[in-house]
Amino acid sequence: MSESNISYRAMMMRRIRSSMEQVYAITMFGLRFFRYVLVPPYEWGQVRKHLDDLGAKSIPLLTIVGLIMGLILALQTRPTLDRFGAGGFLPAMLALTIVRELGPVITALIVAGRVSSGIGAEVGSMKVTEQIDALEVSGVDPFNYLVVTRVVACSLILPLLTAYVDFLGIFGGYLAEWISYDSSMQLYFTEVLQSLEFNDIIPGVGKTIAFGYIIGIIGAYQGFNTTRGTEGVGRAATTAVVLASLNIIFLDMIIIQLTLLLLGSGS
Repeated sequence: MSESNISYRAMMMRRIRSSMEQVYAITMFGLRFFRYVLVPPYEWGQVRKHLDDLGAKSIPLLTIVGLIMGLILALQTRPTLDRFGAGGFLPAMLALTIVRELGPVITALIVAGRVSSGIGAEVGSMKVTEQIDALEVSGVDPFNYLVVTRVVACSLILPLLTAYVDFLGIFGGYLAEWISYDSSMQLYFTEVLQSLEFNDIIPGVGKTIAFGYIIGIIGAYQGFNTTRGTEGVGRAATTAVVLASLNIIFLDMIIIQLTLLLLGSGS
């Protein structure tokens, strides 16, 4: 075996080992959250602050995305359904697609892009400027004050934002139908409501609690482990977005399979 092949294999092994060590470190960091969240003191003032910073300020972007998502999905799907004489099923198809999958995942990815990077940059800046050390000297637990409050806020606000985007996506589909075919709003939303069941809504919105947890934990982890000054802060923000997005997609795949198994065994 040539020397170049040996060095390449050694480099790949180092990368794999580094990746596994990072997965382990993030997992331990995330499990630490559950030990803190149930133990006083509770920083509810900080949670309320982060609910506004992390959630409410995402509403303008989510409003535009939700409406456009419904519009595009309806405009692209309607011709295909008409070819098979199934145009009347559009409201039901649109509602199920958005509520079950598109709404939760797109909302989580958008919030991850905005919030996870913000958490990573903010906590990372506090790390490199030694503000976290100052909190410890002041007798404040930095993990409880900086991490738990942000993760709780993300987990609480994301289901509400998802429900908001779901409604806007369905309404955007109606706008497309009204513009193209002058459809009746009452008929459209009647078909939407008839197509949705409890088992469609709860898993779709409920899994965003886990998405919010991922967004908060990964952003805070990257911030807490920031090194090399301002360069490290930028790297922490970028890495937080990438890892949060990948974990959201991976977790969504697992939840879909579990939901199908549970619903299948229940029937």
